[in-house]
Amino acid sequence: MFPLGWDIKHRFSIVSILEMLNRATSSALPLRHRPRYLQSRAEHLIALGRIILAAFFLLAIYLDPSEPSRYAQRTYGILAGYFLYSLILGKATWRKTSVGGHIQFLTHGIDLAIFAGLMFLTSGPNSPFFVYFIFLLVCATLRWQWYGTLWTALAALVIVTALACYPVNLLHDGSFELNRFIIRLVYLAVVATLLGYLGAYEESMRKVLSLLAEWPPCAPDSLQPLLTQMLSRATAVIDAPRLVLLWEEDDEPWLHVAFCSGQELAYSSEPPDLFGTIVAVELQGTSFICENASQQGASVILHSPQGVLKCQGTPLQRLLRERFAIGAVLCSRLQGERVSGYLLALDKGVMTSDDLVLGEIVAHEVATSLDHYLLMKQLKVTAVSEERIRLARDLHDGLLQSLTGAALQLETAQRLMEAEPQTARQRIQEIQRLLAAEQRDLRSQITDLRPLLPDRPQEDFQLVPRMEQLAEQIRGHWHLAVEIATFPERPRLSRTVAREIYLVVHEALFNAVRHSGASALRAELSFAASQVQVVVADNGHGFPFRGRYDQRALSEMKRGPFTLKERIAALGGALSIDSQANGARLEITLPINE
Repeated sequence: MFPLGWDIKHRFSIVSILEMLNRATSSALPLRHRPRYLQSRAEHLIALGRIILAAFFLLAIYLDPSEPSRYAQRTYGILAGYFLYSLILGKATWRKTSVGGHIQFLTHGIDLAIFAGLMFLTSGPNSPFFVYFIFLLVCATLRWQWYGTLWTALAALVIVTALACYPVNLLHDGSFELNRFIIRLVYLAVVATLLGYLGAYEESMRKVLSLLAEWPPCAPDSLQPLLTQMLSRATAVIDAPRLVLLWEEDDEPWLHVAFCSGQELAYSSEPPDLFGTIVAVELQGTSFICENASQQGASVILHSPQGVLKCQGTPLQRLLRERFAIGAVLCSRLQGERVSGYLLALDKGVMTSDDLVLGEIVAHEVATSLDHYLLMKQLKVTAVSEERIRLARDLHDGLLQSLTGAALQLETAQRLMEAEPQTARQRIQEIQRLLAAEQRDLRSQITDLRPLLPDRPQEDFQLVPRMEQLAEQIRGHWHLAVEIATFPERPRLSRTVAREIYLVVHEALFNAVRHSGASALRAELSFAASQVQVVVADNGHGFPFRGRYDQRALSEMKRGPFTLKERIAALGGALSIDSQANGARLEITLPINE
């Protein structure tokens, strides 16, 4: 207790000094960079807590003024002013999306100064306002993690000690409760330590989450860079000096082993049974930690569907332990769509059950990256195969058909060479024009296979002129009546789509020319907003079957033009055939979007 004769001005001069001291320490406090939305949530919570504490302390002093009986009116005034200050600050905080660091330091210093002043006016170190310091510790932890907790705890301990020793040495006062003073000091130190630990733990978890959020999203083209990226990031997340990654792929009989130590990475493919089951049979399908895996009967903490369990045994196979000199190990199950195995984090200093969950998260990311890499690898192989099939189909429907027609025309020209030399020469000239046209088409196909340079625009395919040339070619070579109609007005098509439409019509007409025995052909192209309807009809003898069948029925019967069906299916179109004794009618629907 302070004596009655002590001037209140001296008290507030001490409060001013303490406020200046706190402001100085706050300015020296390093500002921790946090997301603004986290700062806003913390400031909203602090503002609400400040209002509740001020209101209930004001109510408590009003109902029981025994503690501040000497300076009751001044205490009421300070509490009432602080309550009004809390309301104003709370309203301003809730209206803002973020609160700057300088405002945080200022309000923190004001809170510390006011709490110190209230303790001066009441019972000193034994004041009921002591709990305000706990509130300040929590605020500092929310704002600046363990840095803020440390500085606030030091300031609070200095204030409480100063209240006990100044202006008179209360430690030698008979009425001073020394036991309560010691208990409160220790209580303040313990609470500060716990909150500091929570702040440091939150900061470390935020760092881990940021590392996980920055996990490399795309798999490189080769395995070595992928392993370097994954294992270096996994090392940083788990905080382990060494990592061993063992996995098997569904379609390969090999055990892949990758070892990362610092900046060094070693990778090899081993026989699948080199390390046996890798982990003990009882631990298969689980994640576990062991402080000394080389010890017989070692203690193992595992994460199973039943929860976190503890058992004893030898968790890893002997050859694996000896090859990598395994002592302390965090083993995480690796399970993806195409891979399975284990991720071993070695020589991690302190391991807890939290590391089990963290290891499983990292193992999931590693499995996803490997799945992505293998899927991209398979897609590239599939794309190359599909491109080869498409190229073979284009050559069959275009160049091969034209060369077949040229061969027939050459046979005819050879027979006419002696009897009708003029007609033979005309046929040879037609064949030359045909070969020139096919040469242009072949050159166009080769151009399409090359990458399109940014400064070289892609030329239009000229669908309608190509159709007219196709009809003229059939008339000249096979002396058939051919008509190709396009309606309504053709929309603007990409080169790829126009070329595919042309090849479909080309294949359908040449099939009719070679196999139907027809004397007249007609092709109609009807364009809509998202598709084109192609109808090819002839007056020949039809297909070997009779009736109307759609594409599914033709596939089940294994009937119809195979190459044409394959091309239409690859384009996502539909085919139906109506075959009669007096001719055939093909109805083809193709999308005109890429």
